[in-house]
Amino acid sequence: MANVIVTGGSRGLGLAMAKKLAAAGHRVIAVARHESAPLKAAAAGGKIAFRAFDLADIAGIAALVKGIRKEFGPIFGLVNNAAIGPSGLLATMREVEIERVVRLNTLSPLVMTRHVVRAMLAAGSGGRIVNIASITAATGFSGLAAYSATKASLIGMTRALAREVGTAGITVNAVAPGFIDTDMTESLSPEDRERIVRRSALRRLADADDVAGAVAFLLSDDAKSITGIVLTVDAGSTV
Repeated sequence: MANVIVTGGSRGLGLAMAKKLAAAGHRVIAVARHESAPLKAAAAGGKIAFRAFDLADIAGIAALVKGIRKEFGPIFGLVNNAAIGPSGLLATMREVEIERVVRLNTLSPLVMTRHVVRAMLAAGSGGRIVNIASITAATGFSGLAAYSATKASLIGMTRALAREVGTAGITVNAVAPGFIDTDMTESLSPEDRERIVRRSALRRLADADDVAGAVAFLLSDDAKSITGIVLTVDAGSTV
């Protein structure tokens, strides 16, 4: 049973990924600030473990990864999912809020990946890293400039790191979801939702299980020769 860390694994996309990966036979270590009731229920089967941690605590990430490795053994996979997406025009966004978004969405996954990659290299048995980006990294969306910038940075990191660690048998990929029904899209107006649905090829929004399925595929043996790519899951809204 391979160990996979999923950040932001207590709700929304992260919880869907944790459940899908556990069903695929992985042991999932869900990392989040708080354990939600749905996560606690999902963990009852024994394949999902929860570890409380604030991923904005950059200095504490090394100890977190070391503790997970000591408790569960070698780390096979990392899904960098935790993120915040406050909406608002960049011109009126406070600098402290911009720093908060960059810290959690960019700096935290970079440092988390650094320590997990070190553990993978030490184990010498390869591994899988999946970064959760967003279609807004390529298409843009009014009111999400800071968020889009952080997601674009994850794509750049994905492509560069894939080359750095490929010879060690570690694959690095990104999944770029479109707008789906999670807490982060609650702020969309009914008009915005309808506009997104109308412009999608499938005339609907993708859901959390669709994204979780893409992540599970990239962590599977079927994707062992896929690295450095961005897999878009958006019901065809960007075609």
